[in-house]
Amino acid sequence: MASKAIPCAVLVFRIFTLAACVASGLLLALDNFTTANGNQKLRFQDVVTFRYVFSATAIGAAYNILQLPFNIYYASTQKRLIRNGCMPEFDFYADKVVSSILCSAVGAGFGAGFELKKVIKVLIPLLASLGVLDNLQESQTKNDGFYEKAIIATGILLVGAVCMAVVSILTSITRTSNPGFFR
Repeated sequence: MASKAIPCAVLVFRIFTLAACVASGLLLALDNFTTANGNQKLRFQDVVTFRYVFSATAIGAAYNILQLPFNIYYASTQKRLIRNGCMPEFDFYADKVVSSILCSAVGAGFGAGFELKKVIKVLIPLLASLGVLDNLQESQTKNDGFYEKAIIATGILLVGAVCMAVVSILTSITRTSNPGFFR
């Protein structure tokens, strides 16, 4: 019973990770605003950290799409599709790497989102007092909405990172039960 439960749990958590990565990436890709005078447009690509978060979601989604057929086969048959012992080793190390990428993106996304939101909140009234900005309230609202969407996208990615960490732990359990080529 326990041997079938782990591959099924890995499959479920991989699907959750994939869904979270796709949702986070889509929300981030759609995050932009145009300034009140219409001459400046801010997109997620303009903030390097948000580009990293987006890249991490793409890596996480691509990796889990790649792993899904192998996990579906393993969960349904209790046998590895590639049976030379390499698959548990690959799962073990690749899951750790992808989990680390997602976790670092979550930290970077939250850090940049919250800090930039605070800095811009102080900067916009200063620019308005200098006469650079015409509509203070609209600029502040659009800026807050931009960073809040990025923070929400990062929060969704946090769910994916936690699910990927659980997958990493579960693949560690299956690896210890199978002798690999490094032992």
